[in-house]
Amino acid sequence: MSPDTRPYVLLSCSMSIDGYLDDATNKRLLLSNEADFDRVDSVRAQCDAILVGARTVRQDNPRLLVRSPARCDERVARGLPAQPMKVTVTSGGDLDPTANFFVTGDHDKLVYCASGAVDKASERLGHVATVIDGGEPVDLGLVMTDLYGRGVRRLMVEGGGMLHTQFLTAGLADELDLVVAPLFVGDSRAPRFVGDGPLLHDDDADRDGNTSRRAILAEVQQIGDVVLLRYALSDRFEKRFAE
Repeated sequence: MSPDTRPYVLLSCSMSIDGYLDDATNKRLLLSNEADFDRVDSVRAQCDAILVGARTVRQDNPRLLVRSPARCDERVARGLPAQPMKVTVTSGGDLDPTANFFVTGDHDKLVYCASGAVDKASERLGHVATVIDGGEPVDLGLVMTDLYGRGVRRLMVEGGGMLHTQFLTAGLADELDLVVAPLFVGDSRAPRFVGDGPLLHDDDADRDGNTSRRAILAEVQQIGDVVLLRYALSDRFEKRFAE
C-alpha cells in the first residue's frame, strides 16, 4: 500500500514499566495523570479520526471525545467538525449500541466489520453508526484506504493491544506515542501493549516498502510522574505533530 493513499497513523498507548495496559482485575488501572490526559486531548484535536478495537469499546467504554471546548472551537474555525470521527473494527459485530462510543457526540461513527457479520452488525448498530464491510477477516489495509477516501488524513489509534499488534505487523504505523507509568503489574493474565505476531525484522520490507524496522526515538518528555517516548516508525513521521 502506498503511504500516499492511507492516513498518517499514530499509535497512542500508556503502559506499565513491564509493558502492561491494565491489570487482571475488574477495576481500571490508572496509567496516566491529568497533565498527560490534556496532552492526549491536544493530539486528538489534531486528528481526523480516532480508532479503537471492539474489545476496548466493550471493556473500557471510552467516550473518545476532545474534552477542551477551546480545542473544539479551534477545529471548527479550521473548517473541521468539532470532534474527530470515531472508528472501531470488529469481527463479529457484538457491540452494545448504548456504549459511550455510539451515544456521545453527534459526529460520525464508523464500524468496520468482517464480511460475514455485516448484516448482523447493521441490524444491531445501523441506527447509531455506519457499518462497513471490512473484508473477511477485517483487512486493515482496506480500512485505511476507505478512511482515506472519507477524508481522514491523520488517524489516532488508541488500542488495545491486539489492534496495536495488527498495525505494527502490517507496517501501517508511522508514529508511536508511548507513555510509561511508574508501576509494575507483574501478572501474565493482564493485557500487554503488543502480543505475538510476525513482526518484521531489519532486513524485511513492510507494506509501504520501508526496509528498516528499528524505531527512532524522536522525543523524551517527563509529564509529572510518567514519561512520554515518541518513536518514528516510518519516514512519514511528523516531528511537530503535537504542539
